[in-house]
Amino acid sequence: MRISGAESLVMEVLWRREPLTAEEIFAEVGEAQGWAEATLKTLLNRLLNKNAVSAQKDGRRYLYRPLVARDEYVESESQGLLDRLFDGRLAPLVSHFSERQKLTAQDIADLKRLIAELDDER
Repeated sequence: MRISGAESLVMEVLWRREPLTAEEIFAEVGEAQGWAEATLKTLLNRLLNKNAVSAQKDGRRYLYRPLVARDEYVESESQGLLDRLFDGRLAPLVSHFSERQKLTAQDIADLKRLIAELDDER
């Protein structure tokens, strides 16, 4: 499932707290993005059509909930990025960032710690 950048902002709000009305979502993300309420409703309809969210009638309004877990979405997007740009391999991605000096000292320390943990598990 492909979720656009704008749709992912809506999903982030729902992943933090659910269920929410369109008005509550708009208050959290729409105003900051400069969206009209109609824009948010268009994004919600797209997410409904993709089965990424559900809508339950609650009086005169709808309550929206995510149907896709954030960790599943992140896994899918991450793997898609690796597959599209780096032949499914993580090392070329890290190399890409290191060659462009985009890795901070903290990033390097975190990577070393992760590698050490992986070595310990094997």
